[in-house]
Amino acid sequence: MPDRWLIALDIDGTVLHEDGTLSDAVIAAVGSARDAGHEVMLATGRSVAMTLPVLERLGLAPEYVVCSNGAITLKRDESAHHGYRREFVVTFDPSEVLTTIRANLETANYAVEDEEGKYLFTGSFPDGALGVVSEKVEFDELLITHATRVVVISPEHKIDDFLSVVSRMGLHKVSYNVGWTAWLDIAPDGVNKSTALERVRSLLEVPRTRVLAIGDGRNDIDMLEWASAEGRGIAMGQAPEEVVAAANETTASDLDDGVAKALASF
Repeated sequence: MPDRWLIALDIDGTVLHEDGTLSDAVIAAVGSARDAGHEVMLATGRSVAMTLPVLERLGLAPEYVVCSNGAITLKRDESAHHGYRREFVVTFDPSEVLTTIRANLETANYAVEDEEGKYLFTGSFPDGALGVVSEKVEFDELLITHATRVVVISPEHKIDDFLSVVSRMGLHKVSYNVGWTAWLDIAPDGVNKSTALERVRSLLEVPRTRVLAIGDGRNDIDMLEWASAEGRGIAMGQAPEEVVAAANETTASDLDDGVAKALASF
């Protein structure tokens, strides 16, 4: 389709409500955009294992899917498990960032996601937070893992205090995903949702003027800035101020079916 758009959707707080439910209005709007010939995909901080079931719930089978905040990009492959293979994977040595954070946040809990989507962790994480496959290990084992992401949670800190500590550390490319407690995602330097989406856009040969991205979290800022530069970057109604500032449009909140309203024009 010559006027096809690339539509990238965040998952949590965007497509899904905070409690994990998915509204009929959003399913219908996503399906309408898909059926009109547009490339509707997901771009999420979730691991692969936690992303693929959402694709199924939405009835989507896009050519590419961006997971782990851009560190992993999947490509559709009918011969692969669940119909997708890992096409692009970016890893980094997590040892320096882990030791730096631990020196500042001694009581925090740490996890590292490897290139296969398995989490190794120390401390305590809420049930389901680390996806399907995880293993508790000693801290030193985290330091030698090829990481696609480092996750830090610190229940003892209020979120403003937590962000203050993190900002003082001067870490590169840190994205904040604030849920039930102070939660920090760290991606490989220079990797985020926008870098993965720009690669996908180029491969699909979609013009920059026909990209649309919708998100609500701090880890969506790069993606929204990328989409807003020449296309449409849409912040959810409940998004923090800095996320809204990165977008060039806003929509209703997740509870008011903001995605459905944003996609009405498709």
